[in-house]
Amino acid sequence: MIPDSQADVPASPGSPALLPSPRAQVPAADQTLRILSFLAHQRGPVAARTIATALGIPRSSVYHLLGALETHRFVVHLPDDRRWGLGVAAFELGGGYARQEPLARLGRPLLAELVDRAGESAHLAVMTGREVLYIVEERAPRRTALVTDVGVRLPGHLTASGRAMLAALPREQVRALYPDAAAFADRTGRGPARPGELREVLREVRARGFAIEDGEVTLGLGSVGVAVLDHVDWPIAAVAVTYASDGVPDAAALAALVRPTAAELGRRIRGARR
Repeated sequence: MIPDSQADVPASPGSPALLPSPRAQVPAADQTLRILSFLAHQRGPVAARTIATALGIPRSSVYHLLGALETHRFVVHLPDDRRWGLGVAAFELGGGYARQEPLARLGRPLLAELVDRAGESAHLAVMTGREVLYIVEERAPRRTALVTDVGVRLPGHLTASGRAMLAALPREQVRALYPDAAAFADRTGRGPARPGELREVLREVRARGFAIEDGEVTLGLGSVGVAVLDHVDWPIAAVAVTYASDGVPDAAALAALVRPTAAELGRRIRGARR
């Protein structure tokens, strides 16, 4: 009951009492964003019931929202596992966010130091869907111009940078990004062309601790790449060095130079986001 002293006092249009919370105004939008945020913090695809339980959203609503997100490629459904994971559009958003963050600013001086030590050109890339996007390139003196210029996109499964990031993703997420042969682009006739071939390449990357490619992007050139990991070990970028295929006898020696650069960039990014 309203006290007499307030009964005849009209509420202001801007009064907090008359303004519902943003979540009350657009519950579907709120729930959609919560689902995407939840998936982004998982190590791999999860069941719809897990999402519903964790977020306190009715399971029927979760299925409806996941269906809409799947239509727009923000999530993918893995029917064999009955799980849902982030889709290509979500990775594209992640790449856009990374480009606006201090990745390039923090990475450029580290790459310049890497070029001085390695004597080869280096670059920094982020994943956008099934492609890598190059955001920094530091060219070594007297080295040939590379296709990996800033702003260039290349098929992730063919590049050392992309393979390094893909190897750090959950296997279910890789399967969602590369469900069949139609997902595989080609440049030089080399490299994996089917999901099984990519799984074998990534298995070797994990065992080796770094990624390599030889002629899959440009004939006569090879690369070594290492992922940059965030605070939950999610690959937010990759550092790579490119060289003439017949000019470097030991890719592992180059990887030993690239690895500390990637680790240091990850440490600085984590510090910048606190």
